[in-house]
Amino acid sequence: MTVTSHAVSTHGLRLKSGSHALRSVVELLSSMRFSISLLTVICIASVIGTVLKQQEPFGNYVNQFGPFWAQVFAAVSLYTVYSAWWFMLILAFLVISTSLCISRNTPKILADLNQLKENIREQSLKAFGHRAELSLAEAPEVAARRIGQTLVKSGWKVKLQQRNTAGGTGWMVAAKAGAANKLGYIATHSAIVLVCVGGLLDGDLMVRAQTWFNNKTIYTGGGLIADVPAQHRLSERNPTFRANLLVAEGTQSSTAILNQPGGVLLQDLPFAVELKKFIVEYYSTGMPKLFASEIVIHDKETGEKIPARVEVNHPARHKGIEIYQSSFDDGGSSVTLQAVSMAVGAQVPSKPFELQGTIGGSSSLSSGRGEGAEKMTLEYTALRVINVENFSSSGSMGATSGADVRKVDLRQAIDSRLGAANKTRENKELRNVGPSVTYKLRDAAGQAREFHNYMLPVKMDSAESSPALFLLGVRETTSGPFQYLRIPADDQGSMDGFLRLRRALADPAQRERAVKRYVRQAIAADRPELAQQLSASASQALALFAGPDQAPDGAQATAPAGLQAVSDFIEARVPEAERDRAGEVLVRILNGVLFELAQLTREQAGLAPMPSDGATQAYMAQSVLSLSDAHFYPAPMAFKLKDFTQLQASVFQVARTPGKNIVYLGCALLILGIFAMLYVRERRLWVWLAPGAGQDPESGEKSETGSRATMAMSTNRQTMDGGQEFEMLKTKLLQAPR
Repeated sequence: MTVTSHAVSTHGLRLKSGSHALRSVVELLSSMRFSISLLTVICIASVIGTVLKQQEPFGNYVNQFGPFWAQVFAAVSLYTVYSAWWFMLILAFLVISTSLCISRNTPKILADLNQLKENIREQSLKAFGHRAELSLAEAPEVAARRIGQTLVKSGWKVKLQQRNTAGGTGWMVAAKAGAANKLGYIATHSAIVLVCVGGLLDGDLMVRAQTWFNNKTIYTGGGLIADVPAQHRLSERNPTFRANLLVAEGTQSSTAILNQPGGVLLQDLPFAVELKKFIVEYYSTGMPKLFASEIVIHDKETGEKIPARVEVNHPARHKGIEIYQSSFDDGGSSVTLQAVSMAVGAQVPSKPFELQGTIGGSSSLSSGRGEGAEKMTLEYTALRVINVENFSSSGSMGATSGADVRKVDLRQAIDSRLGAANKTRENKELRNVGPSVTYKLRDAAGQAREFHNYMLPVKMDSAESSPALFLLGVRETTSGPFQYLRIPADDQGSMDGFLRLRRALADPAQRERAVKRYVRQAIAADRPELAQQLSASASQALALFAGPDQAPDGAQATAPAGLQAVSDFIEARVPEAERDRAGEVLVRILNGVLFELAQLTREQAGLAPMPSDGATQAYMAQSVLSLSDAHFYPAPMAFKLKDFTQLQASVFQVARTPGKNIVYLGCALLILGIFAMLYVRERRLWVWLAPGAGQDPESGEKSETGSRATMAMSTNRQTMDGGQEFEMLKTKLLQAPR
C-alpha cells in the first residue's frame, strides 16, 4: 500500500518518540504488509458473502449444511457477512492503515513533483540504460536554452543549471514529464479510504451504535406494528438506514422494517407511502418484465401529497430518502377454497363445505366427525394468478424419469453445445396453466405440510384423447420439491366423476353391484360355473384395490391399497412362473369392474353412460392410477381454489445513504488513479552540455565554440515506447540522425 519516490517499502511509519509498544503498533498499522493482509481477508469474506446466500431463514441453512455446521456458521456471522462486527472492524482498520500510508508517503510524493534532480553528476548519466553522447556546434548556453525551450513546448517541466568546471562553464538541462503517475498512487489509496468510509456510513454501523448507546433492542415478537414499543423503533432522524416497506394497494404505511439477526428493528419515516396501483407485466416465460408502483407520498410535517411513480432503477426521492422498487407480494388477497374429501369411511366430512380466507391468514377446521376428530389449522400461504410451465418432453411438467441409454445421440449432444450462441439445448413449450393456491395444514402438535393446488385442470399430454388433470401438490418440507396427485377431469371438466368413483369403491354394496354387472356382460348366462369363478376373482381384486379394510378374510395385502396391494398379493399367492400371466388377467378384470363401477355411479347421478371410445379409455386408465395413488395422500381432505379476489402489494426499499456520494467520489478517484498509474509514464531527462570542440551537423566542419552533449533518460517502467521516445528526443534535441 505504501509508495516512495525510489522504492516500495514494506515498513510503516516509524515514530521517534513514545513507548516501544506504541511505536510498534503505529509501524504495523501503517505498513504495506498489514494493509495487504486486511485486503486479503476482506476479499475472502466478500467471496463467502457472494457465494453463500445472505439473510436466509435459518432452517434453509440447517437443510443445506446440517445442524452442527449451521450453528458454527451462524456463530461467526457468515449469514450476514457485510454487517458482521468483524467485517466492519476490518474495514475500520483498513481505513486507518491506508490513511497512515497516505500521510506517510504523500509529503514525499508532493515534494518529489517539484524536484527535477538537476544536481546529478555527469558520470551518473553514463550508467542509464537510455543514453547518448554527441558534439554540437552551439555553445553550451545557447544549446541549453534551445533544448529547454523545445522541451517546454512539448509539455516537459524544465530547469537549467549553470556549472563551472575545469574545462569552462557547462550547462545541465533537467526535465520531467508524467508527474501524474505519482498522483495516481495518491488517488487510488484515497479511493480505498473513501469507499470504506462510505461503506461504514451506509452499513449497519450507525444502527448498531444506536442499539449500543440509545438502548434500542431487537424486536422478536409479533402483532401489529403500531403496538411495538419505542425501544424497538429508530428515530426519523436516523442518519443512515436501508429498510423494507410493504404497502398493499389502497393502503399506506410510514414504518419500515430493518432485518436484524434474530429479529427486526422498526424505522419510522417522516412521510407515509400510499400505493394507488401496482403494475406488473410478464414475459412469455412467466418472468416479470416490468413492475412499477403508482404512489402518493404524504409528508407528515407539511401535509403535502406528492404523486410519484417508482420503477426498478428509477426511485422516488423525498427528504433525502430514496424509495426503490424492490419486489412485489400478495397484499391480502381473498380466496374461496372448496374442500375435496380424500378420506373414505368414517373420516368423510358430513357434507361438502367451503372456506373463505385471506392470504396470510388462517382458518380452524376438523379432520372428520365425532370425538376422535383431529383439530387442524389451515394457513393461507400464497396465491399465484399466472403459472407458466414448460410442457416440452424435457421440461419440468413433461420430464421423463431416468435416462434411456439406447436413445443417446452423440451428434445431437455435441450440436446442442456447439454452434451459434442462440442455439438452445432443448425446445420449450411454455403455457400458462392458470391460478394456483398454496396453503399449509398444521396439526395440533404444530407439525405442518405444505400443499400447492392448481385451480384449473391441466392438459399434460398433447394427445387429443388424454384427459386434463387436476394437480394436487404436497411436500413435507419447504425446501423439498412438490409431489403431485393427478386427478382426471370428467366430461364436465370437474373431479366429481373421480370422487364418485372413489366413494363407490369404498362401499362393499356398490362394488358387489359392479361385479355382477361385469360378470353378466363377460360370461354367458348358460355358464354359471365360470360366472361364479369370475365373480370371486373380480370381488377379490376390487377389495384388494380398495384397501386392506375391504379385503376378504385370508386375502389381506401387505400394501395399504391400490395396484401395489394387488402386486403384493400376486407375489405372495401365485408361483413365480405364473405371476406375469396372473397379473395381466387380474389387472384386466380390475379395469373392467372399475369401468362398470364408474358407469353405475353416473347412472345414480342421473348422467348418461360414458361412450366406449379412446377418451373414455384414457380417462379410466388415469382414474385407476389416481385411485391407487390417492391412498398415499397425507391429508384427509384437499382444498381446491374455487374463486379469488387478487390484492397486490408492493415491496419498497427505503434508504438514507449519506455515504453514497462519498463512495461515488472514491470510485471516480479510483478510475482516475488506475488510469494515471497504467497509462501515464513518469520520465526524467538530463542533458549535460560541456564546453569543447563541436561539429556542425549540416556541414560537418568543426567549431571551436561548440559543446559536448551527454543525454540520459529514465522511466518508471521499461517499455518499447520509452526507447522510441528517447530516439525521437535524441534526434529532436541533439539533431542526431535517426
